[in-house]
Amino acid sequence: MTTEPVERRSSARSTLAISCVATLLVLINFTAPVSTVQTVRAALGSGPSGQTWILGSISVGLAACLMVAGTLADDYGRKRMFVIGGALLVVSTVVCAVAPVTLVFVLGRIVQGAASAALLASSLGLLAHAFAPGPERARATGLWGAMVGGGIAIGPVFSALLGRATDWRVTYWVLAALAALVMLWAARSLEESRSAHKRAFDLAGVLTLGAGITLLIAGLTEGRGGWGRPHVLVFLVAAVVLLAGFVVIEKRVAEPMLEPAFFKRPAFVASVVGALVTGMGVIGLMTYVPTAAQSMQGLSPLGSAGLLAFWSGLSFLAAPQARRFVARVGDRQQVAAGLALCGIGELALTGIGEESSWWRFVPGLVLAGLGSGVVNAALAGLAVRSVPAHRVAVGSAANNASRYLGSSLGVALVAAILALAPRGGGAAHEMGTGMSYAAVVSGCLAIAGAVLVALCHERTEPAAAAVPAAPEPQLSEPV
Repeated sequence: MTTEPVERRSSARSTLAISCVATLLVLINFTAPVSTVQTVRAALGSGPSGQTWILGSISVGLAACLMVAGTLADDYGRKRMFVIGGALLVVSTVVCAVAPVTLVFVLGRIVQGAASAALLASSLGLLAHAFAPGPERARATGLWGAMVGGGIAIGPVFSALLGRATDWRVTYWVLAALAALVMLWAARSLEESRSAHKRAFDLAGVLTLGAGITLLIAGLTEGRGGWGRPHVLVFLVAAVVLLAGFVVIEKRVAEPMLEPAFFKRPAFVASVVGALVTGMGVIGLMTYVPTAAQSMQGLSPLGSAGLLAFWSGLSFLAAPQARRFVARVGDRQQVAAGLALCGIGELALTGIGEESSWWRFVPGLVLAGLGSGVVNAALAGLAVRSVPAHRVAVGSAANNASRYLGSSLGVALVAAILALAPRGGGAAHEMGTGMSYAAVVSGCLAIAGAVLVALCHERTEPAAAAVPAAPEPQLSEPV
């Protein structure tokens, strides 16, 4: 009688540990090229376009495959999708490690994105199944959210240190080995769960959404080299047509991949909007901070990665603490407050120029880091409670897809602002002027997003639950 709860708690702890380690690894891998892109570019003989794809290609696989991965995880098994994602990450990371030319490296990074999508969508779904709504789930999703900030903090420093000590390729060999260990750990320790009702596979939805997002990100990535080029316009127009087709298909198909009814749920809308604004208004600007610090203050790749850690490291520390306020401030309000704090921090980055000390970055990065930590933790909880219990991996997928699509939009927006900044005064001066404009735009976007999330009123707030909640109905059954 007493062993089952003990075994259940032990299984839940294992699920939490595996999910957090996998998420940390995904984000380390995602940010690894940030500090070594110039080294990788030189080794592979990449041109300016190749450099852009070295940085942005993983977002293609992530954003295009997240919804598919979430649907497959809920319908065919979250553990199964997690293990498949881990195996795919091992293979694709080895491809990056041995890549002889830019094209092979970029293709490897796209497949890494698809593998990461499987891990992210299924890991948060596994957590939602393992922990009932209440304080324990808030703690679990807070820790999961902390891994997002932790991975962003560690990735650039990790790759810069290994690149300095050995060779940039060693980074990917180490990441492949770590991915293999996580995959084996998951295969041995996770318990399977899936929806009690297996849905028909929405092939038309999968194809239109995946192709639409792929072309959109490709257009945004290529657009940094000139928005008027014919192939960029073709990519963007085709993306709009495909995504519009996806909307029409989802309204007509009997069992859609992404139910239109979800958008009538204020919590789901807040989750998607919050994640999109986080990517577009926060991550987009922060992606350029290391480059700006190197250009204006002459910092080394390792030094600029360390500077970025003021933002990402504080995000890592703040995320687990957000659960302490969940009984008094709901997750939706936490997302709104966190975005507002990010916006204030970004506005504090305006005016930094070549004559400024690198310390001038710190106050804004600290504020944005604390805000990001609150947002990451609260969004994770909001994503899984905003959908029915048997669709938690889809809720996670929609949230993460919005974040990574938003980050691609944000990076493209900052790149466009830098390109339009007044010329003259030298590269460092131009970078400072452009980053000031970008900080104002990004800060205003984050604050506007905070307002939108705050306006997504719900009939009942989840905060709830200072008292542990009863177990959910068995909509998602262990196998």
